[in-house]
Amino acid sequence: MTGPTTRVLALLELLQSHKRLNGTEIAEMLGVDKRTVRRYISALEELGIPVTTEHGPHGGYMLVTGFKLPPMMFTHEETLALSLGLLAAKTLQLTDASPALTSVQAKLERVMPEHIQARARSITQHTNLLLPDSGLPQEQSLLMPLMEAIESQRRVQVMYVGKAEPGQQRELDPYGMFYRLGHWYIGGFCHLRQALRTFRLDRLTEVTLLKATFERPLNYNAAEQFKQSLCAMPGNLKVRVLLHTDLDTATRELGTSASILTQEDNAIFIETVVDSTEWFAWWLVRLPFDFTIISPDSLKQALRRRAEQLMSYC
Repeated sequence: MTGPTTRVLALLELLQSHKRLNGTEIAEMLGVDKRTVRRYISALEELGIPVTTEHGPHGGYMLVTGFKLPPMMFTHEETLALSLGLLAAKTLQLTDASPALTSVQAKLERVMPEHIQARARSITQHTNLLLPDSGLPQEQSLLMPLMEAIESQRRVQVMYVGKAEPGQQRELDPYGMFYRLGHWYIGGFCHLRQALRTFRLDRLTEVTLLKATFERPLNYNAAEQFKQSLCAMPGNLKVRVLLHTDLDTATRELGTSASILTQEDNAIFIETVVDSTEWFAWWLVRLPFDFTIISPDSLKQALRRRAEQLMSYC
């Protein structure tokens, strides 16, 4: 989040979408301290926005009941975020959602001031995003029913087809979804396996919404659960490699695999899980910048063998 004006507008949106927020909650959401929150509240009051302040351990801030907010207002940063988000969704070719995306863009442009509207249209017309394929058509057709099940916290029955397995019916409590390297995934509790599982959508041929409901675990994150399950797979090795370059250069070089990059202070690391150190050593050799293998030792040995093999060609 950038300057104070943007944060004040963000605070107004937060108060509109929440019945009551305390100073600590607002400070965390805006990335400021509680003293700054009080200053932003005062700024809203000076603009004529009636904010009620309740003191005490259970107090907080809220808009006066019945107050009607002015039409939607967008900063240049918000316009950029909205336009790029819509453009990314279109580029991913979510065919079922294409008419909805066009409708959303038209509605947003109608409430934008002329100069902001021109910025949004320019981004749409003159900006291109090179993204990985959005997956197979059957994945796209399953997105809406699965998202509905996640929102309503209702169990689903799916037909799962493995690489070399016949179709198998499973009941799943869908907790969340994520998108990775051109494919959609759904994570949740599999009643057949009685454990958390992740399924790639192109392996599902049917989705039926059931009446049974569930409680989603607090702070569940489908992508994080997927990463943890990879680490726990027998035979897989956790890899950590220090890259002697900056984050922008590493991100450009790794492209769609940039999600395996982590940053600690000014240091850039590759952190991932592999089932073949020989293959990963070959992949590392292709990088155009220096690196240092932190772990595991078996990867260091594989890289030495690869280096000796390359030297033998000279």
